Amino acid sequence: MTRPTIAITMGDPAGIGPEVIMKALAQPQVRAICNALVIGDSNRLRKAGQIVGVPLEVDALSDAKQANFASKAVQCVDLKLVPDDLPFGKVSATAGEAAYRYIEKAVQVVQAGLAQGICTAPLSKEALHAAGHKYPGHTELLAHLTGTPEVSMMLVSPKLRVIHVTTHIGLLDAIEKIEPGLVERVIARGHDVLVRAGVANPKIGVCAINPHAGENGLFGRGEEAAKIAPAVEACQRKGWDVHGPLPADTLFFLAGRGDYDMVVAMYHDQGHGPIKVLGLEAGVNITVGLPVIRTSVDHGTAFDIAGKGIADERSLIEALRQAVDLAPKKAA
Repeated sequence: MTRPTIAITMGDPAGIGPEVIMKALAQPQVRAICNALVIGDSNRLRKAGQIVGVPLEVDALSDAKQANFASKAVQCVDLKLVPDDLPFGKVSATAGEAAYRYIEKAVQVVQAGLAQGICTAPLSKEALHAAGHKYPGHTELLAHLTGTPEVSMMLVSPKLRVIHVTTHIGLLDAIEKIEPGLVERVIARGHDVLVRAGVANPKIGVCAINPHAGENGLFGRGEEAAKIAPAVEACQRKGWDVHGPLPADTLFFLAGRGDYDMVVAMYHDQGHGPIKVLGLEAGVNITVGLPVIRTSVDHGTAFDIAGKGIADERSLIEALRQAVDLAPKKAA
């Protein structure tokens, strides 16, 4: 099989994205598994390389078709959006606009068949909004750019996979939004991505909303019976190994020791908390349901350390591995 080409978006150029990209692409194991095509700014990558002490050259490309993956130099589709004097570690509309354009270009590259997946470095929601792009984050932005009506966020660590029914909305709004059809669709998307990743019959645990899964009506207002149980039953009728609604605290413990292949979380912090406790350096964010493969680091722009050369590249390396695993395979 040929190595897939993965389009790596540079993220917010004022954050740690350029640094972790240069550190990751200096690792031989990364070059061994994929053809890395950065969508960003070549001068920013060169500056980041100097900051982190990575002596890689960067080829500035005007078109993805020009990429030479036999070269040792980093291949970068250069959009020339970042001024030389843009400071690291500060929110700006200029950086937010650049981050948006990198994602937009990456989608175009994949849709043209020039890459088989997208791996994103972090962007700043504040900078994105300052540039006039009112999206909660990468997930919603990619859904818009690909014309996808509904997607799900999955977080993956070495010990845990979590897919979310709701993400970037308030808790009261999340509970109102949860309904059996949505829960069933999220379970189905997670089931599909696990099967494609080689898990033949994944065991899936579905979180409750209330403590103790409502304790038969003692806690909450019957949300488990009305909003979650019908979706679980519908999936079980398909022959899938789906269990729930289960108390979230117990379910995450069981999944962490390997009893479940995936957990379905009902809202943002219910799923993010356990993943982040296990370690940001190994976490990966996967957008499930898009027509393109998209993985991401599970950390932010880290403006407090941007430009200091100390950012940890391990999450990006793991995100690239996940993108390679999920990318469409082509015969050599």
